[in-house]
Amino acid sequence: MIDIRLLREDPEVVRASQRARGEDEGIVDAILSADERRRSSLTEFEQLRAEQKSFGKKVAAAKGEEKAALVAEAKKTSDRVKELQAAADEAEAELNALVRRVPNVVIEGIPSGGEDDYAVLETHGTARDFAAEGFEPRDHLELAEGLGALDMERGAKVGGSRFYFLTGVGARLELALLNMAVAQAVEHGFTPMITPTLVKNDVMAGAGFLDAHADEVYRLEADDLYLTGTSEVALAGYHADEILDLSGGPKRYAGWSTCYRREAGSYGKDTRGIIRVHQFQKVEMFSYCRPEDAEAEHQRLLDFEREMLAKIEVPYRIIDTAAGDLGGPAARKFDCEAWVPTQGRYRELTSTSNCTTYQARRLNVRERSESGATRIVATLNGTLATTRWLVAILENHQQPDGSVVVPQALRPFLGLDVLTPQG
Repeated sequence: MIDIRLLREDPEVVRASQRARGEDEGIVDAILSADERRRSSLTEFEQLRAEQKSFGKKVAAAKGEEKAALVAEAKKTSDRVKELQAAADEAEAELNALVRRVPNVVIEGIPSGGEDDYAVLETHGTARDFAAEGFEPRDHLELAEGLGALDMERGAKVGGSRFYFLTGVGARLELALLNMAVAQAVEHGFTPMITPTLVKNDVMAGAGFLDAHADEVYRLEADDLYLTGTSEVALAGYHADEILDLSGGPKRYAGWSTCYRREAGSYGKDTRGIIRVHQFQKVEMFSYCRPEDAEAEHQRLLDFEREMLAKIEVPYRIIDTAAGDLGGPAARKFDCEAWVPTQGRYRELTSTSNCTTYQARRLNVRERSESGATRIVATLNGTLATTRWLVAILENHQQPDGSVVVPQALRPFLGLDVLTPQG
């Protein structure tokens, strides 16, 4: 949720952010109008309440007709107080609803536009020339099936489309990757967490996942609980309604969880293999920090992602995501995209988002300053590894016989140097 003070003091900043995202600017004026009605009603309400309190003494001291007149006047004042209270409550409800519709104010300098308007910041590594090596690369599904690592057919039989079994060396490879991510996180001072994957409405909404993308979320209606698409949600709610001590620096957590996404609207997209599925594993970084430290912390999370990508030895690039392609809570997001040989393009493996004070304001997560006052903190998140990384590892490290060379850094966690085909 954005800071209403920013909207009052500098509404043009919010309008500019809405334009960059391709969102409605008119909501700014609607919010200002609701805010003015609320404040005006409250001012008059407080004035009349003060008058109402003084009537008691006047009525007690009055007699006869004067007393009757004062009683009648007190009744009118009481009715007006109730009207003003109702008007203030109505304006506040409208204000809160409108404010929650406004996504985070984007950080100045990020690209405007939609999904295709990103800016490439860095490119690392060189794509293999399979033609020069004398063979046609197999895609990740063909490789995984040859290795006995993946069973899509039985996944669909059990769970429906976009479900799968990781089998044998596939399960071991995923566990090795995720354990490598946790080991790196611990090395850099993160607290590892196994998080709930079912959360309450207020946590899901507080993290910003029930706004524009609510159709992506699985909901258990009988229990009024939501399945999370990332441990970011649970970690955002971990310190809800708390005051944190950030005097020693950011609080950093690394959440390992199963993630669930409905993939609504993705019919016909990435139906082959495990690039776009309903369930997957992920290790997610989450950081609470002081607002003035958020941009520097964002760069640190990106550095940790670079470190992980270097360990799996694949070509990748980093993009600055355009404003219109940001989720509601993010003020800026960097995506790390790995080269997928059989698709001839980069595909997202990981991202890191600076959510500034947006989530923490909704969830009431604060810190206490040296003066003793409290203020809202900033939150950030970034992915260290997911099931999708197997796609890049398999395709980029494949050999002509269908075997796959295991990246050096991953070998101690897997216990294998090469994955060999079955049969």
